[in-house]
Amino acid sequence: MYKREFDQHLIKNSFSNAVMFFGESHFFIDKYASLLDNIEDASKLTLYHDEYNFNAAQAHLSQASLFGDANLLIIKSEKKIPKADLDKLVELCKKNPTNRFIYAYYGTDYKTSDKSFSAKDTGMSVRFFTPNHGESIACLSEEAKSIGLQIDKYALNHLLQTQNNDLSLGVAELEKLKLYDREITTKDIDILVYGLAQVTIEQLINKILLKQDFKKSLEQILESGEDEIKIITALSNFVMQLYLFNIYIRVNGTPDSQAILGYNLPQFVLTEKATFSLKFKPLVYKNMMDLLLSAELKLKSSNIDKEAILFSTLLKLQKII
Repeated sequence: MYKREFDQHLIKNSFSNAVMFFGESHFFIDKYASLLDNIEDASKLTLYHDEYNFNAAQAHLSQASLFGDANLLIIKSEKKIPKADLDKLVELCKKNPTNRFIYAYYGTDYKTSDKSFSAKDTGMSVRFFTPNHGESIACLSEEAKSIGLQIDKYALNHLLQTQNNDLSLGVAELEKLKLYDREITTKDIDILVYGLAQVTIEQLINKILLKQDFKKSLEQILESGEDEIKIITALSNFVMQLYLFNIYIRVNGTPDSQAILGYNLPQFVLTEKATFSLKFKPLVYKNMMDLLLSAELKLKSSNIDKEAILFSTLLKLQKII
């Protein structure tokens, strides 16, 4: 399910005691995991990333409580937990309704893990997409109100822009601005907030494919620690996905993300993908993929200037399109 549907379950207190949060928005994954991990007097075990150990997780959910308190298990990881493990952990929650299991998955392989949290197994899986601009502003406004910060939507919009539309960074800045006991203006943000947000790879890809100047964005991403091969691979995956949309639309007339990707996209994301995919002809897609695959092979060789090859490849890609 998506955020809106799960919000209704939160309002009605009808959510499952085994929930998986995943998707493109790490901000919402963190936020909703925090909403569910606040259980008074619970016996709590949190396993981060490489700390995951099935025996420890199973033992925690299996233990009996002398006072009838809940056993709360939280797993936060970029690596996929084996489906067999998840099935068993969800089953333990099914057997004991006082248990709660929260699986916050920050990776990108969504194909099988969420199956363990299907409704028939008394579990729920919630996918969070990157919020659009309006959703981000609404979220910032809600966060500002919750901490008693006086700031209007014009200032919130300016704040979000200084942070390259990164919602997590925007919310973090709200906490800092709260220290100033007055209404915050756009001028205050210019003075008090310095835009240190990292450009995301997706933002870089959009600039490249729209034939915009990408040099500064690329420098920021490389300085943040991303490697050249990951950037090329991400670009290849993005282009291939657009190509699949292009083919499907040419054959069927309208896009269907379930048929193309295996899952449903929100309507605004679907529309953006479909429109973008039709910007390029099939031959252009072929030439782009040939160039990117060739660049990936070069980057995997030793004793080469990887940054120079990456920059050269991206310039050639813009000439192709």
